[in-house]
Amino acid sequence: MAASPRAPRRHAVPRWGGSAAELGSRRAAAHARRPAAEAEPGRAGCKMSAQGDCEFLVKRARELVPGDLWAAKAWLITARSLYPADFNIQYEMYTIERNAERTASAGRLLYDMFVNFPDQPAVWREISVITSALRNDSQDKQTQFLRGLFETLPGRVQCEMLLKATEQCFNTLERAEMLLLLLRRFPETVVQHGVGLGETLLDAESIEDQESPVNCFRKLFVCDVLPLIINNPDVRLPASLLYKYLNKAAEFYINYVTRSTQTESQYQGSQDSSDIMSPSKRSSQKYVIDGLTEKSSQITDPWERLFKILSVVGMRCEWQMDKGRRSFGDILHRMKDLCRYISNFDSEAHIKYKNQVVYSTMLVFFKNAFQYVSNIQPSLFQGPNAPNQTPLVLLEDVPNIYGDTDIDRNKHIHKKRKLAEGREKTMSSDDEDPSGKARSRHITVNKADLANSIEVLESFKLARESWELLYSLESLDKEFTRICLSWKTETWLWLRIFLTDMIIYQGQYKKAISSLHHLAALQGSHSPQQITGQGSLENQRALIQLASCHFALGEYRQTCEKVLDLMCCILLPIQEGGKVQEEQPKVKSKFRKGSDLKLWPCTSRAIMPYCLHLLLACFKLRAFTDSRDDMALGHVVVLLQHEWPRGENLFLKAINKICQQGNFQYENFFNYVTNIDMLEEFAYLRTQEGGKIHLELLPNQAMLIKTSSPPMGLLQQEFIPVLQPSIQTADRHHTVTRGITKGVKEDFRLAMERQVSRCGENLMVVLHRFCINEKILLLQTLA
Repeated sequence: MAASPRAPRRHAVPRWGGSAAELGSRRAAAHARRPAAEAEPGRAGCKMSAQGDCEFLVKRARELVPGDLWAAKAWLITARSLYPADFNIQYEMYTIERNAERTASAGRLLYDMFVNFPDQPAVWREISVITSALRNDSQDKQTQFLRGLFETLPGRVQCEMLLKATEQCFNTLERAEMLLLLLRRFPETVVQHGVGLGETLLDAESIEDQESPVNCFRKLFVCDVLPLIINNPDVRLPASLLYKYLNKAAEFYINYVTRSTQTESQYQGSQDSSDIMSPSKRSSQKYVIDGLTEKSSQITDPWERLFKILSVVGMRCEWQMDKGRRSFGDILHRMKDLCRYISNFDSEAHIKYKNQVVYSTMLVFFKNAFQYVSNIQPSLFQGPNAPNQTPLVLLEDVPNIYGDTDIDRNKHIHKKRKLAEGREKTMSSDDEDPSGKARSRHITVNKADLANSIEVLESFKLARESWELLYSLESLDKEFTRICLSWKTETWLWLRIFLTDMIIYQGQYKKAISSLHHLAALQGSHSPQQITGQGSLENQRALIQLASCHFALGEYRQTCEKVLDLMCCILLPIQEGGKVQEEQPKVKSKFRKGSDLKLWPCTSRAIMPYCLHLLLACFKLRAFTDSRDDMALGHVVVLLQHEWPRGENLFLKAINKICQQGNFQYENFFNYVTNIDMLEEFAYLRTQEGGKIHLELLPNQAMLIKTSSPPMGLLQQEFIPVLQPSIQTADRHHTVTRGITKGVKEDFRLAMERQVSRCGENLMVVLHRFCINEKILLLQTLA
């Protein structure tokens, strides 16, 4: 072997492709000195000798790289001069430049290899690494170098390289991402490859049998490929294909935006159900589409993107479009106008404008329905959507709950004056009978429960009107129904919540009950695990709305049944001082007089007062009929303690009915009546002045509440804190005791004293216990 060439001086940087005369002449002399037999070994021997020489030169260069990079380069320059068709020499030169991160020289060598050795696997491995860097979101040093290396290549070579790299991909998703890279860098290729790529992705989605439209194939098509296609004027597409693509885009974006926490949990692993319901937990979760990276799975402004696609498709299909950006209300108004004369168009134009009305109105409907549901039940959706917002439920108002004008004001008039003394009488505005069915219905909501209530109610209104427009004409109805069937909207829990509220608003209560049963079935399939001991939010919502609908239909036993089922789910928070701070919304609005619907906070403390209203309304109708029903009347007395003294007039009517009967039997009286005014009135009924009414209020001895009664001398001090400020304690004590110490039975006197000592008990806890313990009795009363 000839001596190795002397390495150049440090300041003389060798260039790849330079002369190597020294090594060449020595190599030629060595061959010349060989014996003839050795010099003529045959063609195969020559190839083996050349291959051996190349391997030696490459090996020698590798050995020199750590200690003397320039010597290694000199060896490879010489080797390439001798064997310009050898790939290993070229690849070794490229490897040295790539490892040294010399972008320009590495790019030139890669270009040479791509042109001269297009079939070498090592070349395609390098190209694969580079294209992966181009698709990667990482900003590390190596990735940035590879991107820069690619940028040094001529545009024509870049395009050809990406196209051939695409042909080397056998995985559909990887192939699509590679081709998408080509389309983005070279828009002129969209005409040739855009539609084909889109169809490939949609076919792959079908072949892979994806359960959800929110999958990697649909995401790449809708978010990346479709905008390139429809925004390129050189791509000619028939209207039918544009409608198909619009349909696919709308289905994807709506499902993406409205994905539920249950869907997310599939990618987050198993979680505690209370964590899933927690908005703060939800807001920190990241949604990842299977097959894509976390960053690729995040879509900003999905509604904005969808309406942009609608606008572009509309212009391509020559719809009657308005210039400039329009509000949802404007779009809906425009579609209503178009519907008025849509039947006047010929067949082709009719189809065009029918599609315009259907798709425009449909997207306005879904956007506003989502906006409404995401505000009244934010826990249903992913993301930081008002994490501290209270869920709300739409309910019928309970009219005229305490009002009654048939009270005989002559009986016990002195007692009524005494009870009302020193305090302002507060009557419910529901006392005025609203004839809501003949007027436009109004929805009221407490501003503290929903800060953006005006926007939310406007969304509810736009969604309702959009729905009505879609079903106003047979052709619109048919097309919209076809789309909904293909999207399987009957499985969308959030949409069923909106439709139920819309049906309740329309006053179609039987249909609403059917919708609520459908909702319950969906809840079972979406969230099989219920929150232990409390019942899910969705379950509480369905029960209270069922109760409200049954009441509106006059089905009072079913109302009572649903209310009592709900009471079993309610857990009352412990309050200090024996009092419950009720969350009953007190709505003040210019529509208050005529409003017959409310958005109530869907919490235990807020819903329980509404439940008590429903129960009182059910039993009030039975208690004050001509026939006698002491059990219903007793239930009414117990329930009238809530919001006292709002029900004072109704209580006095109950007392008047008892006086007319001459006797009254209700053995649960001492278990649940703790209101001092009511106790005083019943004690008075036993006196000569009160009519000596025969009262059977004592339960069996075993049923008596074992509460230690205070000594008579301490009675006044015991109930001082629980009496109304306007009532004199001494007078109250004298009134209670005067009726039970003059010849009445000892057990009644003791029971009344015990009851006075219970006046400080938490009333909501007492009423809650009443609903739970007496469930069977309450239902039997309404049988």
